[in-house]
Order: sequence, then C-alpha cells, then structure tokens
Amino acid sequence: MTATFARFGNDLHDGRRTVPIVTRRRTWYLFSLVLVVLLVIFSVLRGPNLGIEFTGGSEFQVAGVADTEQTSARDVIRDHVPGNEPKISVLGGSAVRVQTEQLDSAQTAAVASDLAEAYGVPAESVSTSYIGPVWSGDVTQKMMRGVVVFLALVATMMALYFRNLKSSLAAMAALVHDMLVTAGVYLVVGFEITPGTVIGFLTVMGYSLYDTIVVFDKVRENTADLVEQRSSIFADQVQRAANQTLVRSINTSVVALLPVGAILFIGAFLLGAGTLKDISLALFIGIIAGTYSSVFLAPGFLVDLRRREPAIAAHTASVLRTRRGEESSVAEDGAAQDRRGARTAITESASEDADARTDVGTVGDEAAADVLDTDEPGTRNGHPGGSTAPDSVGRGRQPRRTTRRDRGTGGGAR
Repeated sequence: MTATFARFGNDLHDGRRTVPIVTRRRTWYLFSLVLVVLLVIFSVLRGPNLGIEFTGGSEFQVAGVADTEQTSARDVIRDHVPGNEPKISVLGGSAVRVQTEQLDSAQTAAVASDLAEAYGVPAESVSTSYIGPVWSGDVTQKMMRGVVVFLALVATMMALYFRNLKSSLAAMAALVHDMLVTAGVYLVVGFEITPGTVIGFLTVMGYSLYDTIVVFDKVRENTADLVEQRSSIFADQVQRAANQTLVRSINTSVVALLPVGAILFIGAFLLGAGTLKDISLALFIGIIAGTYSSVFLAPGFLVDLRRREPAIAAHTASVLRTRRGEESSVAEDGAAQDRRGARTAITESASEDADARTDVGTVGDEAAADVLDTDEPGTRNGHPGGSTAPDSVGRGRQPRRTTRRDRGTGGGAR
C-alpha cells in the first residue's frame, strides 16, 4: 500500500495523473459552503458553551470522591442559589468540578462545606476559585485583539513574500474557512470554550497558513515563465502545483494528527482534563480543515482572484486560441483525408468498371469469332469457297478487329 501511494504521488508530481482541483473548484466551493451553513445552523441551535474564564463566576472542585454522580452537586447549588443551573463536569475518575454564577464569601464557604458532606470527603478536598467579570471581559478583549493582530501581520507578510496581494487574500479566505469549520465543530460537540480553546485556534491558524504557503510557493515556481510559453494557462499551472503538493500535505497532516488524536483521546476519555481536550479538539479539527482548504480551496481562490489580471488574461486568451486553431486544423486535415479517400475509391471503382466492360467485350468478340470459324465446311469466314487450311483457321481465331478487317477484304474481293 505504501508503494502504491508513493507511486500515486510520483504520478501526480510528474503530471502522469491529475486530480481536478482547480477545474472543479466550484464543486469544492459548494461542498464547503454547505458544510459551513450546516455547522452554523447546529451551532446556533445548541449555543456556545463559554467557560468561566469568559463569563465569570465561582468554581468548586471536589477531589477524591468515590462516586462521580452529578445529582448531589446540582442539589447543593440549587439549595443555596435557587434558579441557577450549574455546570458540572467530571475530571478524571475521582474529581467533580462545579461552576456557578458569582457567589459572595459566605455563600462560597457554605457551598464548599455542603459539597464535602454530600460526596463524603474532607473539607480540605474541596477547592474554590473565583473569577470576576472584569477579568473575564479583559480575557475576551485580549483574545479578539490577538486574533486580529495575528491576521494582519500574517497577511502583510504573505503579500510581501509573494509580491502579490491577491495571494495573501486567497490564503486569508482559506483561513477564514478553517476557523469557521473548527469553531462550528467545536460548538456542535459542546466542549467548553476556554483560553485553551483560543490557543488551539491560534495554532490551527498557523498550521493552515503554513500549508497554504507551501502550495503557493510551488505555484510561484511553476508560473515564473508563464507568459513565455503557449502550452498551458495560469489555471493549469496552479492545478499542477496543487497536485504536486497533495501527497506532501496528506503525509504532514497524518503525522500531526496521530499525536493530537492521542492527546484528545486521553484528555477527553481517560483523564477528563479540560485543558487537554479543549486544545486537542481544536487542533484535530483544524488540521483536517487546514489541509483540505490549502489544497482544494486556496488554489481555486487564487485562480479566481488573478485570472482577470491583464497579463494573465491575455496569455490565457492566446493559449486558448492556439488550442482551438490546432483542433480546427486537425479536424480539417481529417476531413481532407476523408475526401481524398472518397475520390480515390470512386476512381478505382470507375477503373474497375471500365476493365470489366473491356473484358466482357473481348469475351464476346472471341465468342463471335468462334461461331464464324465453325460454319459449314467449304466456307471461309462465312463465304462459300473458303479453305479449311490451318492458316485460315488461325486467322479466324484472331481478335475482333482482325476479323472485321478480313471480312472487309473478303467483301471487296466479291
């Protein structure tokens, strides 16, 4: 299987096989659009699960419990804070985390004592923490600012590196797709959005841009002498670059997904560690989305953004005219050959008919001569007094024109 995949990669790189990435780019656009719309719909219906770092409130962690059932913690919170629905989660196999709205010092102490009693653990096994709304608002603001600054710096860097703003815009469009898909899956799954999630998103952005830069760098290499040749257009060279980097992107993604998947499994199912599963889920979905967009979306975006540039448009029109001219010449040559073949066949048929008529005439003349030569004895060419000598017989079996001349001579003698 490895050898087959390697041979597949070599065929893509050498051009012996082609995946229709750019030629069918509208299919990939439609697939991504449908996916994003579905994720947005389900995300809106489910709603975001913001962590306490963004909403503020009080948090209690009960360690060393024998039973991690959540009913006891929910009853304790409702007794102290009626109308409040706490967020309860299990950490590992022996800890329970309870998050509520903001509580004062007296309420916090009372809740901690009742939780220890409900789960049958010492009071020291219950830890409390408090996050105020000011701190959570500051975290949210800094997160948004960091994302905007990151995008601006990366877009500027890519525009300078490729010396083309449209390449940067295409990469940013693919990145937006990755962020929407990652956030949508994250919201649909229902994992809590924490600062660890933000770190995962930023990491995904960096990975997606890295893969896109690799593809675009190959595009720049393939299109360095684009206008100097007439065999391929800009879209052909972009598709060739995407095919040449396809296997590399897949291999890189698989290598990255293996450890991230292991961390996600351990954090979500074995340890129940919130930070591990928050980061790993964002990374896992983001790597898959980034690989897909870098190969199947970004090249198409680049073609659509640059195909109307004067130099590229003129070159594309020239190459297409050349291709249409060659096709017309091939068609005309084929038609001319067919006409010549038809004329040859007609000529040969006419010649065969003429030969056939000549053969029939010759046979008829010979038959007539035989009849004349076999008349009654004592006649020569049908006239009385003819000789039956061998030379007379020989002259009677000559072709028609000789027979006629002899007959004419005989008539004159009479």
